[in-house]
Amino acid sequence: MIAETILQPHSPEILEHQLNQFFPELRKFESIGETENSAVYRKIKPQVERILNAVVQENFAPMSEPSVVADGIFDHVSTLAWNIERGNRFTGIVRALKNHRNLKDKDLLLLTELDYGMARSGNRFVAQELAKELKLNYAFAPVYIALQKGSGVEEFAVGENTKSIHGLAMFSKYPIKNAHAVPLPNGKDKMLGKEKRLGYLRALVADIEHKNGDFRAVTIHLDAHSSRRHRQLQMRIVLEHLETLPALPVIIGGDWNTTTYNAQSANRAIAGYFRRVLMGVKTVVENHYPHPDRYFEKNLFAELEKRGYDYKNLNEIGAGTLHYDMKNAAYNTNLRDWVPEWCFPFIFWAARRVGGRVSARLDWFAGKGIEVKGTPETIGELKDAENIPLSDHDAITLDFVLSKN
Repeated sequence: MIAETILQPHSPEILEHQLNQFFPELRKFESIGETENSAVYRKIKPQVERILNAVVQENFAPMSEPSVVADGIFDHVSTLAWNIERGNRFTGIVRALKNHRNLKDKDLLLLTELDYGMARSGNRFVAQELAKELKLNYAFAPVYIALQKGSGVEEFAVGENTKSIHGLAMFSKYPIKNAHAVPLPNGKDKMLGKEKRLGYLRALVADIEHKNGDFRAVTIHLDAHSSRRHRQLQMRIVLEHLETLPALPVIIGGDWNTTTYNAQSANRAIAGYFRRVLMGVKTVVENHYPHPDRYFEKNLFAELEKRGYDYKNLNEIGAGTLHYDMKNAAYNTNLRDWVPEWCFPFIFWAARRVGGRVSARLDWFAGKGIEVKGTPETIGELKDAENIPLSDHDAITLDFVLSKN
């Protein structure tokens, strides 16, 4: 199903389709191979590929000049990366991006998990509506066509899906050029299991036309349901693609799902969990979940460094961005979709040994040809007016300038 990189951005009309009527029949299949060999899939294949190969781009930013510092050099680029969990808490997300002192008025947003026409997120086109609210240019790349409402508590969302599309995006105050997507192989058959989807993760790549000079931005979402080796492979594919493009400074940001686990199946995740129990719960919670680059995911980070990318200076090292609280009913409901019930006493036992809350760093920046200004930050405790978290991930921020070298 993976297609060649697509270089021509489109208007939102490219995502129009009449596929939902076929979803009940598609949900009967238990593998992507079985799906693609079916008569129903062959019938809809042109529509599916048109959607999954598209990049949508619109411009809502006013023409603006970046601020100029005293020596006449344009100021830094302020950047935010955030997995916004579908855009479910849309109003609160908009309010935070407009008003939160650590999140507002960013030059560049690299966002993952944005829905278009999903009941769980109010059937919004989240990327487009965010761009309009924030007066930013945007590019959006679909990654999945969802054949149902979602997993866990999402299954009970009010209403029905309209467009059934899920993807990632970037937003900029400045012109976005050469936007395209790089397809990444799945770490797990997305038709196997309860949540069935057509598609594959992708990295969204574009050049940002900043007054200091052009630089390249990449929004990336690596596969949670994969092995550590597979996440390294996905990162390598992106980095190798970037090496084929004209040289520019690069900023990469997003959800890398550096959980330290092989989660291609529940059995492998469970085996990994018990391995960590044997290593010592406190040791793993303090030294590995917030520091996946030290051991479990070190090859992914080594892949970056050997190609000249810096990540250590671009992140608040050791600060978790996803937090498991054993009292979070919604999280436990989601986990039950793929972890057997008998595991939960052991999970709760391990969590209680460290106070009932465990934090992991899943979200990262990496860059080449840029210099960090100030201190990278991890921004947590983001909640809406009803005191409900805006996302299951914290946001991360970074200010940088283009290197003079």
